Amino acid sequence: MRLLFVCLGNICRSPAAESVLREMLDREGLAANIQVDSAGTTGYHIGSEPDPRTCRALQARGYHQWSKARLVEAQDFLDFDLILAMDRHNMRELGRLCPKPELMDKVKLACTFCSRHSLTEVPDPYYGNKEDFALVIDLAEDFSQNIVQAIKEKRLGA
Repeated sequence: MRLLFVCLGNICRSPAAESVLREMLDREGLAANIQVDSAGTTGYHIGSEPDPRTCRALQARGYHQWSKARLVEAQDFLDFDLILAMDRHNMRELGRLCPKPELMDKVKLACTFCSRHSLTEVPDPYYGNKEDFALVIDLAEDFSQNIVQAIKEKRLGA
């Protein structure tokens, strides 16, 4: 199974989600069967490391960062089984980038997997403070735990 997290610039929310899910899958012994990646809908930061505030928020919870920013490509819609957008704006952008309308069935909001938080979108912390970055990790932990559980229960392909 292949999962892709998507946000705007791929330096805050989606790399945080990628890191959290990768490490949770590793802890559960599922990492060998699941590929996790992240990308952005804009090319502002291609090749950049995640925002230092994202890295600090991840490290504060014992996570490591895994990726460099890249742009969503049309091929991603074919290569990934599940594409998780951080917010509705990026869902719309994914709809614009999607090469075939039927492939949009793979796209969902990441927060649809949340069970402890009522937010429906992951807020962009870029212009925020330390607490905003911590909230991104809170949400990523919530939806990632539920994604891992769904994979273990075979409710989500693997």
